[in-house]
Amino acid sequence: MSIVKRNNLVFPALMNEIFKPDWFGGMENLSSNVPAVNIKENEKDFELELAVPGRKKDDFNIEINDNVLTVSSEITTESEATTHNYSRKEFGYTSFKRAFTLPETINEDQIEAAYEDGILKFVLPKKAEALPKPKRHIELK
Repeated sequence: MSIVKRNNLVFPALMNEIFKPDWFGGMENLSSNVPAVNIKENEKDFELELAVPGRKKDDFNIEINDNVLTVSSEITTESEATTHNYSRKEFGYTSFKRAFTLPETINEDQIEAAYEDGILKFVLPKKAEALPKPKRHIELK
């Protein structure tokens, strides 16, 4: 038995093209500090989820500028331990920045975000003209 990683996206290149990571001219940051992301397209919106456990809502900086959604976070921690004649002081610093070029079909004014159980979730509603049109019957004259 073997473990096989499967990608269930029908058009993975299209999804990558719609939500391009904008890292200094289009280069992707493959660092382990960059949170994993899930992107799902629904009929009326896109859902964007980032796995960022161990943070608080105040730790995030979220901006939209020129059709680019940017999510960043920076945490600095400091701890000191003194036992016997030894002393140790450690600093911790974690940060990330992730940017996504939004398609023109997204209604930027109605984007919603929530952070729960380590998942930062965005709902990116589509503009009315991008929604699927209902089927209609055309009468012959």
